[in-house]
Amino acid sequence: MTVSLPGRPVGRRALLVEVDDAHAALSLATWARALPVSAAEVVPAAASVLFDGVDDLEGLRARLAGWSPTERLAPGDLVEIAVAYDGPDLATVAEAWGTDTDGVVARHTGVEYVAAFGGFAPGFAYLEGLPAELAVPRLDSPRARVPTGSVALAGTWCGVYPRASPGGWRILGTTGAVLWDQDREPPALLPPGTRVRFVAL
Repeated sequence: MTVSLPGRPVGRRALLVEVDDAHAALSLATWARALPVSAAEVVPAAASVLFDGVDDLEGLRARLAGWSPTERLAPGDLVEIAVAYDGPDLATVAEAWGTDTDGVVARHTGVEYVAAFGGFAPGFAYLEGLPAELAVPRLDSPRARVPTGSVALAGTWCGVYPRASPGGWRILGTTGAVLWDQDREPPALLPPGTRVRFVAL
């Protein structure tokens, strides 16, 4: 595994560190928060971590030099999400996986996912854990409106739409779980590091 430490400045008070993948990004972000480092925000992404609101970039670089890509990630809290598996793409995914719809439900609920990083809307988390052989392509043409609570797949990622929006992911079903609530602490149901299990209704 390669890692580009100690990162490169982004403006005057931010540092971007590039890593190999989302798992490494989550590992670095979790490790850095636990130190803690002097950054107002630590934001993991698909292959990088942004440290924003940094007063001392050189000091941060020095601290980050202590991280290793082999750093073990401590298990996060487990959240179970109840799903009605009635999505419009269930049969398509079943065909791609060489099974029936019951087989899709069994495989989807049999995986423990981890929220790797946040996405396009408050509360949306990119969930990793689906094996590479079960990757499914996005729709050729995105839907104009994906309903709130849609549980969907794209590639090896799983996600739950926190609100209605356009989207091209394959929808397996829906949940009533509230992904984002500003009156809750934290507001996101699935912050990075959270373990996720889906349960069939």
